[in-house]
Amino acid sequence: MNETQSLYDQMGGEKGILALITRFYDLMETAPEAKDVRAVHPKSLNQSRQKFFLFLVGWSGGPQTYIETRGHPRLKMRHQPFPIGPRERDQWFWCMDKALDESGYDREVVAYLKNHFKDATEFLRNRE
Repeated sequence: MNETQSLYDQMGGEKGILALITRFYDLMETAPEAKDVRAVHPKSLNQSRQKFFLFLVGWSGGPQTYIETRGHPRLKMRHQPFPIGPRERDQWFWCMDKALDESGYDREVVAYLKNHFKDATEFLRNRE
């Protein structure tokens, strides 16, 4: 990865992150491989898309709008009400893996993000 540029910039700023989030949720919404993780989400994915977009912008080094409007992410606590087992974890990652492969990001950025998201999905798993 480029050590002189923020991850946010390496992901293309808001435009690049929005494209990733859009593809990710489009896959979740339409791919049969994601049916179980889709079922955990509300009927409309609009709020999920917006929250994840704002979170990822701030997490990657961009504007901190998520924290300014929603407070600390507290990811474990915010995901606790939703049943996330191995199937949901794997299906979520399947969607992100595909979206990252199609992102056009530098291969080192893709590898970094895949590793991070793999760890995050396991961290958020709350069911056997």
